[in-house]
Formats: sequence, structure tokens, C-alpha cells
Amino acid sequence: MYALAIDLGTTTLAVSLIDCASFERCAITGALNPQRSYGADVISRLDAAVNSAALRQEMTALIRAELRRMGGELCAAAGITWDDVRQVAVAGNPAMQHILMGLELTSLAFPPYRPLYTAGTHLHAADLEWDGSADVYLFPMPGGFVGGDTVAFIYGAEPGEATLCLDMGTNGEIALIAGETVWATSAAAGPAFEGGNLSCGMAALPGAISSVRIEGERLRLQIIGNGQPSGICGSGAIEAVTELLRCNILESSGRLRSPAEIESNLAARVIEYQGANAFVLHRDAARLIVLTQEDIRQLQLAKAALRGGVDVLAERSRIQCHALKDVILTGSFGAVVRPGWLKTIGIFDESMVQTTRFMPEGALAGVEKALACRDGFGAVEELARHFRVVPLSGTPLFETLFMRHIDFPTD
Repeated sequence: MYALAIDLGTTTLAVSLIDCASFERCAITGALNPQRSYGADVISRLDAAVNSAALRQEMTALIRAELRRMGGELCAAAGITWDDVRQVAVAGNPAMQHILMGLELTSLAFPPYRPLYTAGTHLHAADLEWDGSADVYLFPMPGGFVGGDTVAFIYGAEPGEATLCLDMGTNGEIALIAGETVWATSAAAGPAFEGGNLSCGMAALPGAISSVRIEGERLRLQIIGNGQPSGICGSGAIEAVTELLRCNILESSGRLRSPAEIESNLAARVIEYQGANAFVLHRDAARLIVLTQEDIRQLQLAKAALRGGVDVLAERSRIQCHALKDVILTGSFGAVVRPGWLKTIGIFDESMVQTTRFMPEGALAGVEKALACRDGFGAVEELARHFRVVPLSGTPLFETLFMRHIDFPTD
């Protein structure tokens, strides 16, 4: 007997096949969320779905078909049939889980921004128009923008007291543990950290630039798969910004300097692109890969939203950032994002850098752990009851903090 663990991300999907005898991972696969044509972020997709029942149904059909395809691909690779899959567990943000279930989205799109269900949902394969006889469990959704993926991440990470958990995805989930309470929120960071909304951005797939280093006057790029670059993913974009700041090519305001303002030969890499400055990462006869002024702005907005959300939770929990005992970071941005980069761009301060550890596949790992627990997801449900969701939209404190963190740090 086998099970599927699914991380239902706004930008990327991850599915693993689990042997229910040993609860070891047999195989894993990833793909882009096919709903991205309806919007790069949750807000865009909610807007499309609530204004057109037909579009909502199309998004539901797309994600169901893609997850079924990915599950079938894993079964074929493992030499089993789809009928051998008896359990599926899914964790995603509330909008993604609602769309998967084919539910109305009005309650999420408008105040008070609440999911139709907060507890976990038990379904059968037929409810998702899948063949086979698998039982399907969707993780609890504590709030309108804090969903199953956050619960799964926290469940898998097992954070202790005064721990900050940060998922640097499109939905920017943040949780801070204070005693038995999990203070949680979601910052609309957008897809920039996952390569979305960038002029040459792409997911962390073969061909993506995952690392950018400036050594003297030369660029050193790392490409996923070691082939020719096709674009840049989140980790590459974040490191590129840190390097441009270090080399004084990028100002703290986020302005990319013009060639005449740059003393080194790196000035030749700054070009005019679509009416604004851009930094050339790679150029050959087939393609031009750049980091534009607008790309930098998208990263500024994303990092300001995340840090603003962190500070709001620190205020609500009465645990300030310098008092954090642990910081756990996850996300599908590509290569591991170094804590020092996050300090340079203004998400972390020095004390957070010293306590940060990276948890790859945070939500997926939590789903796999829940499958192995064999308690009917009771522990997951109990954890979800300890969540206290803090909305950021319309909160004056968040708006103040967001503006404060737009610029990059000067020290």
C-alpha cells in the first residue's frame, strides 16, 4: 500500500510517493501550478474565480488533472499502479485548497476573509474526480490566508518556544511560537522569491540561475542542471541583489546605478532595458537574462511585506526578534538562501542570522510526517487548534512597518 504527500503551492507543486509499510519516500516530483495563467498570486486568482464561475471550475479541473498526472508519474516510476495508492494528504494555502475542492471562494475574497472550513477535510478520490479508491485528507485552514501548508510546515518542523517559522513563498506564511500558541499570519509577498513576476524569472527547475556571485569584475553563475541558463529563480535573484548592494551598483533605495556612476568594468553590464536600467546576468546569441529595476522593486515589496509581518507577530506575541531562540526557514526559491543574504536585503537582523536553519521541503516534509504518524491526522488537528491568526490587511501597524522596510539596510 502506498500514499501520496502533496504540497499544493501557488507557484509550484511537489508530490512524493510514500511506502506505507516503511513510510519511506519512494520518489518525488515537482511542477509548476497550471493555474498561474489566471494570476501569479493568490489575490489575482481569487479575483478571477469570484468573478467567473467558469474560470473557477477551469482552475479546479486544471489542478486536479495535474496532481493526478504527477501521482501517476510517480507510480509508473515506482513500478506500481494508481490503485495501489490508498491515502493522499494535501497541504496548501486556503485559496488553493478551496479551488482543489471546487468550493466557493467568496468568503476568502471578501471580509472577514475566512475559509469555509477550518478543520481538516476527509474526502475520497471520487470527490476530486480521480479514479481509484484512495482516501484524501486536506490539512486544516486556521484562517483566510493561513492554511494547510503552514500547519504542515509547523507540524514537521516541531518548533520550540520563541521560534520563528518563515515560508518564503508567494503567500509568505509566517508563524511565531509563544508557549502553546502559534501566532500566524500571511504576507502577500508575491511570487518574486520563487522567480515569478521577474522579467527573466522562472521556477527552480533545470536552466535556472540559482546563484550569482561577483568576483572582482567577473560574474560567477550556478545553473540548476549545469546547462545553459534560461532564466533566474528566487535564490539567484536574492543573491544577485546582495552582490549588487555589496559592490555599490545598487543603492539602498533600490535604485540601480547608471554606468557613469559605476567605477569598475561592471558598468558595462548595466544597460537600458524597456526604458529603465537593468543588470545583465547572461547574454548569448539565443537569450538575454537581466535583473531589471522593476525586478528589484518586486523583491523590495516582497521583503518589506515579510519583515513587516514578522514585526507584527513579534509585537502581538511580545517576543521581539532579538529574543528569538530559533528561526526556521523554508521555501521553493531554489538553492538554500543564506541567512546573511536575508540580513543584507533587510528581512533578518544579526541576531536572527545567528539562529537560522533551513528546512527543505517544509510543508511536504510535514505532510509526510503526518502520514507516518498513523493517528488519523489527530495530532495535526490538535496543532491547528493552537493557531491564532493575525490579519495584516488594513492593519495600521503593518502598513507603517511595510513602508519602513522598503529600502535596503545601509549598514
